[in-house]
Amino acid sequence: MRMNPSSPPTGLRLRPLSARSVVLSLLLGVHPPELPVRDLLRSVEPFGIAGSTLRAALSRMVAAGDLVRVEAGYRLSERLLERQRRQDDAVHPATREWDGSWETVVVTATGRGPAERAELRTELAGLRLAELREGVWLRPANLRRHRPVGPAGLTQFFTARPEQPSRDLAAALWPLDAWAATAVALLAHVAATKQPTDRLAGFAAVVRHLVTDPVLPAELLPEDWPAPALRAVYTSYRREVAEALRPGAVGGGTPQVGAPGVSRRAGGGLGPGSRTNPIERHGPGPRAGRTQKEDEER
Repeated sequence: MRMNPSSPPTGLRLRPLSARSVVLSLLLGVHPPELPVRDLLRSVEPFGIAGSTLRAALSRMVAAGDLVRVEAGYRLSERLLERQRRQDDAVHPATREWDGSWETVVVTATGRGPAERAELRTELAGLRLAELREGVWLRPANLRRHRPVGPAGLTQFFTARPEQPSRDLAAALWPLDAWAATAVALLAHVAATKQPTDRLAGFAAVVRHLVTDPVLPAELLPEDWPAPALRAVYTSYRREVAEALRPGAVGGGTPQVGAPGVSRRAGGGLGPGSRTNPIERHGPGPRAGRTQKEDEER
């Protein structure tokens, strides 16, 4: 039986933020995923990104197919919209009451090369399925979604009720303790972080980790499962920054954005007695570091 991979439980390794990373993090969280140039310029200032650096990054991103130039500014390309959907679903997964059944997808196609097999594995894992053995993927049927049939002609779908206790099966399929340890470490990190650059990197890591949450029924999870707390702190941060994006927010002009996953139409506030922009109150952070691989999307 395969143990499906997860993030390391200790020693968080947060990705350094290039100008490209910051722009993508911001646009992936905006609905619709589009921002005027003036908003982008003001939004990246707290991260130590100069206007010339931003403009160069935007040009490279358009050439690479990450962004599309529109009249008002820039928006995500079509190929990144699915990634935005997965991110949104990770923050607000749609679940239903679990009746004890399991979704099961069996890979029936043969003769595929390593690259094709790897692509199929990535697609099935993206459906929050776990691999029981080569070509057999399953999960509790507690997600409210269309049946995960997988790629056409490559898989068949079944509904099953394993004889093995479901809690034991879930523990064997997913490294739940490791996932929880990483989530707890992320919670501690974002609680202690004050600088805008570090906060953005931390909450971008939170989103990436939530994407890997198997979203199991409560009865199959360990006690004190930290996913709800991780979603709550991220949602609170979204609301905090959404207040800065609200027209007429304190500070005037176009507000500065400091978090991934922000809806420009969302409501929310900074909490009782807070009257400052959540980015401005901490001042500019250190200059965003550059990744060695500019092709990293977050």
